[in-house]
Amino acid sequence: MTQASSSKAKLLTFALAAAGLLVLPLLLQATGSNSWLRIVDVALLYVMLALGLNIVVGFAGLLDLGFIAFFAVGAYLYSLLASSHLADNFPAIAAMFPNGIHLSFWIVIFLAAILAGITGLILGYPVLKLRGDYLAIVTLGFGEIVRIFMLNLDRPINITNGPKGIAGVDAVSVFGHNMAQRLTVSLGDWSYTFESVTLYYYLILFFVVLTVVICYRLADSRIGRAWMAIREDEIAAKAMGINTRNLKLAAFGTSATFGGVAGVLFASLMRGVYPESFVLMESVMIVAMVVLGGLGHIPGVILGALLLAGLPELLRHLAGPLHHLTDGRLAPEILRQLLIALAMIVIMLLRPRGLWPAPEHGKSLSK
Repeated sequence: MTQASSSKAKLLTFALAAAGLLVLPLLLQATGSNSWLRIVDVALLYVMLALGLNIVVGFAGLLDLGFIAFFAVGAYLYSLLASSHLADNFPAIAAMFPNGIHLSFWIVIFLAAILAGITGLILGYPVLKLRGDYLAIVTLGFGEIVRIFMLNLDRPINITNGPKGIAGVDAVSVFGHNMAQRLTVSLGDWSYTFESVTLYYYLILFFVVLTVVICYRLADSRIGRAWMAIREDEIAAKAMGINTRNLKLAAFGTSATFGGVAGVLFASLMRGVYPESFVLMESVMIVAMVVLGGLGHIPGVILGALLLAGLPELLRHLAGPLHHLTDGRLAPEILRQLLIALAMIVIMLLRPRGLWPAPEHGKSLSK
């Protein structure tokens, strides 16, 4: 195949994929149920999280089990700055903002990216000399510390509202339209109504596409290649003059930025934030998405995220009949978790390098 025909084939593939992504929510909305659309919205958020974690785990080779903490930072920041919670609990803030602080989504998402990036640097600096199991344990502890802080910062000063979480968070406003409400577009006698979850789908898809473009640019940049050199052999990378210290910090900070942005989108979509959304299992699932899809390979990570985000909902329909077959001895939720674990084991046995591994991996083995 010539280079021109290969480029045309890639362009056609991208065009078909783009058309499919644009039409998908309309098809799901036509079914009359918004539940699948909400599942797709959450799956796209997991794609964004997995791509962010892939920078640390896939590109730089640093195992991070506390990535969900950055997700929580972005979600709580938006919940505090786009609701009346602070004004209800702090008289000084209520005097300045009688109706509560309701900053624009676009301002908060910028602030969340900066705050999450700084938090990533704070985590990265003490663990610069750690690798493997030790790094995993420290990052795991960091994620749990953030979650426990959010869980207990309701006294003596109520900042996060503790286990109750923060509700009543503002929806996103785009071009003056509140995305919590339906949008009806009319052209003559024809009109079409977009549901709120459909509007959020396009918003989240925009940020996912932006994340994919940034990740590809990072992978092809000097920084990205330096990260991969550190992943393959840190000692050799040092010998070649690569500043591993600064590059590791850059990996943690860049990865955390995507987590913070995804947290803002999550809080706006759910119209609230609650501590149980940031448990350790969520971090483990995001790591599993990266490993299952293919370490360091962006299309593989996207595939792994979509699979693990959608698989629990698909298996929910299978767990019910199995529950009846066991005469009610096993709860449907337990059966669903067992089926998910079994599916992951089978996939990793059949595809040990991931569902869609990077082409560079395993060349020496194949030779």
